[in-house]
Amino acid sequence: MDVLFSNEAVTVDTANHNAARIWKLYGTCSRKGDNTPERPHRRAKVLSVPGEIDVVPAERLHHLAGLLPREDPFQPKKAAGIDLAAWLADHGITVRSTKPYQGGTLFTLESCPFSAAHKDGAFAIQFANGAIFAGCHHATCGGGAQRWPELRGMYEQKSPKKIQERKPDEDPSSPVDEHRERALAILKNGDPLAFLLDTFNKSHVGDRTVAECLAMSLASQSVENTNGLHVAVSGNSGKGKTHACTTMQNLIPDTYKLKGTVSNKALYYDDDLRPGTVLLFDDVSLSIDLQEVLKSATANFREPIEHRTLTTERKLRVCTIPERCVWWLAKVEDLGDDQVMNRMLTVWIDDTVEQDRRVLDHMKEAEAAGRGPEKDDVLTCRAIWEVIKAEILSIRIPFARRIRSSTTQNRRNPGMLFDLIKCRARLFFLQRDRDGDGAVIAREEDFAAAANLYGALNGEAGGQETKLTKNEAAALATVAGMGVEVFTIRQLQNALGLSYYQTRRLLHGYNNSRATYAGLLEKCPAISLYDATVTEGGEYGVTVRRREQYFTFDPEVYRAWSNRASVWLDDDPDDGDGNPHGCTFAPGLHQNSGKSANEEDNHNREDSGIGDICTKICTDQSSNSHQLPGTESMSAGAGDATSGPREIRGGANIPELSKNIRPIAEPAASCGSPGRTAGCNTGAKVQTTAPVNPADYIPLPVEKDEPCHACGRRPTSSMKRGGEKKYLCYDCLKAAKRSRVQPLPGVLDHRTFARTKVDLGRCDICGEKRAVYRSRETRTSICDQCYARLVREWNGRAGVR
Repeated sequence: MDVLFSNEAVTVDTANHNAARIWKLYGTCSRKGDNTPERPHRRAKVLSVPGEIDVVPAERLHHLAGLLPREDPFQPKKAAGIDLAAWLADHGITVRSTKPYQGGTLFTLESCPFSAAHKDGAFAIQFANGAIFAGCHHATCGGGAQRWPELRGMYEQKSPKKIQERKPDEDPSSPVDEHRERALAILKNGDPLAFLLDTFNKSHVGDRTVAECLAMSLASQSVENTNGLHVAVSGNSGKGKTHACTTMQNLIPDTYKLKGTVSNKALYYDDDLRPGTVLLFDDVSLSIDLQEVLKSATANFREPIEHRTLTTERKLRVCTIPERCVWWLAKVEDLGDDQVMNRMLTVWIDDTVEQDRRVLDHMKEAEAAGRGPEKDDVLTCRAIWEVIKAEILSIRIPFARRIRSSTTQNRRNPGMLFDLIKCRARLFFLQRDRDGDGAVIAREEDFAAAANLYGALNGEAGGQETKLTKNEAAALATVAGMGVEVFTIRQLQNALGLSYYQTRRLLHGYNNSRATYAGLLEKCPAISLYDATVTEGGEYGVTVRRREQYFTFDPEVYRAWSNRASVWLDDDPDDGDGNPHGCTFAPGLHQNSGKSANEEDNHNREDSGIGDICTKICTDQSSNSHQLPGTESMSAGAGDATSGPREIRGGANIPELSKNIRPIAEPAASCGSPGRTAGCNTGAKVQTTAPVNPADYIPLPVEKDEPCHACGRRPTSSMKRGGEKKYLCYDCLKAAKRSRVQPLPGVLDHRTFARTKVDLGRCDICGEKRAVYRSRETRTSICDQCYARLVREWNGRAGVR
């Protein structure tokens, strides 16, 4: 009736099709709903009666039913697809009935294939476009949800995945396109790492260390004998963590990218996830389950990760995450889990004021030019990664036995150093030799580049060894610079310029609904806490008592704990301890102390001659002293070789030397330098008339064999800031400090101040409070409050916010 009689004015309701709801016995009343004037309850009655009543023959009913248009049976496409009717018959699934449904065919199944608890309710539909839907109406069996993949998996035997044989190294002489040709030329004759970083910097200003870590992480996917390199980028909000990661992701092929949020086990069920995918998690707090997935991914980098679960039918299902996937985490704070952080390259984003200015200038330039980064360079970078990812190679480090490290507490960090060497060699694989097994042989230049990156991650660009964030490292450095042994949150707050709650979180850590974040009390052994009751006299003779948290700081423990990890190559690893001519540092003298090679704490006293002591001491065959990383013997020509040892003044201040070390007055046979016959000497004090500002020079960790630009003597202990190749010896530096005039307030450097216990009078800046810090360089004494202001201004310029 609907097909024959419905039109724009009248529509036959087809929602109800059972006879009891369509036909009413005449004489009965329909009382559905309320009796309203608009919809009154009506009584069924016979409106008209024909004169004669005849029985309608069956032929008329068939004719009436034949007036309904018939839907053509579904014709399966000739293209590759599934004919559902044939598929059900081939797999022995009995069909109770079939009928047209929305242009397709609905199959009602005789019994439910999903559950043995019931038989009815199961169905399967093949639509006109060939799509298939299968399910069951029972709530315990999915409630009509799509279960066709499960039904197909139950009856079709999974064919083993075809192992895609890696193509052998394509002949570089037959590139696919111009971008691949350019990529091969860079890999064979250029610097692929520099090209990747330069292209990165065309879209993202600065953060070259971050970019290099991400590039090494990508290269680790193509190294056979590696545990993978994963990256954790931390820094203040809005400083470019996400932009740095997405910019590097833009340089790799699209098939290897995954970003966004995922549930705890979603990666196991992603059939499109392929080996070598980059997983980017931007400001996401990893749940406990997801952290466990990350641990498994890093522990089994070269193998797929399996997860076994049960289906709704209590059947075992094995899900996998492909092998060689790397994880990039961009977050303001660290993850809080030491086991997770130990598996990551921890790098800081550059959030200094200078970087803010460079970013603004770059944005202005980009908007003025009206164009983005060069697309050809981006496509070339993608071609580089395609060439690298085409083959997984083993890397051999022939000089591995010669590698030395200053710290070995964290056993994962040396492995990361070796992986950094391998990854750089993998980037330059077309410029490296191969051994008989086809493994790429790393060179010492690969170690040098890896050591520089490793040093940056343990210094100004990351917290690889300490696992500190940039703000946490700045807080510790600030406390160490203040020279206090006890401090409060408010005192540290004044120095950092942060809010009270931010400062408290740095020390105590905090919890949220997803994770727990550790603070300095948990990370740094030099800080401890105790509660005290403070009594203060109030107004009108009222005594006020309040609780206060005091933090103790041990500078010696801090220096030992925060000692920057350094690595170097031992030029003579088999020489042992019996080198009769080896010139080395005496144990305990300025080992990475942050001061110049000749400058120690005692130099703060003007009457001390300890600065004139030769800190390089020649040892005899029985000496147990070893040369520290990066130390070099004094070159010939530093002073008169025949004049013997210099006079040492202030003997009362000389530290006691070990008995197995020769006295300094006794000439040594050799100091490790050709042509040297006398003992180690220091240059004589020379007054210079050159205008030297001591604040313009930074101390060197070891003496450098460069002439002093003021007096010409060697060696030198300081270098001018700003990259200018000007070196200064200790004598000229000390003389410049003594003759330095007092600067104007506001241009003081807090690093030149040291806390003293003597009475210094009032503060030279504010003139009100008692001075407790003294700078011998500027001859200035300041109070606690003014010193905190200097540190706060310094931290603000360094990006601590």
